[in-house]
Amino acid sequence: MTPPQRQRRSPGQDPSAASPPPEEGELRNPERLFVIGGDGGGDRADIDLVTLIVARADPPVSATPEQAALLRLCAAPLSVAELSAYLSLPFSVVTVLLTDLLAAELVQLRAPIVRQKAADRSLLEAVMHGLQKL
Repeated sequence: MTPPQRQRRSPGQDPSAASPPPEEGELRNPERLFVIGGDGGGDRADIDLVTLIVARADPPVSATPEQAALLRLCAAPLSVAELSAYLSLPFSVVTVLLTDLLAAELVQLRAPIVRQKAADRSLLEAVMHGLQKL
C-alpha cells in the first residue's frame, strides 16, 4: 500500500480547492508501473490480446500482489485483454507479469477459440426446417 501523498498549500489557499482525486483506472504515479513489471528487458512470451490464460497452481507465497491477483483470476480461462481490464493495468505490464508466471510454470497459454468462417450447411438446413414447422 502506498502512503498518502501530501500536497503543499500556500498560506491563503482554500483546502477545498485541492486537486480532485484521480478517476478509477487513472494512475497517480507512472513509476509504479515500472515497479510492478520490472524493466521487462528479457524476452517476452508471444502473447496476444485474445490469448487465453489458465492458472496451473495457486499463488505461491513469493508472488507479488499483482501476480497473485492474476493467478486467482485465471482459475477459469480469461483473455489477456480481460485480465488487463480487471486489474486496471496496461497490456504491456500484464505481458511482463504473465511472462514471469509462464517461466515459473504457474500459468498456461491457450490459443483463442476460432469460430468457423462459414456455418455448417446441414445445421442451417435443420434450423430452416425447424422454423418452417412453426
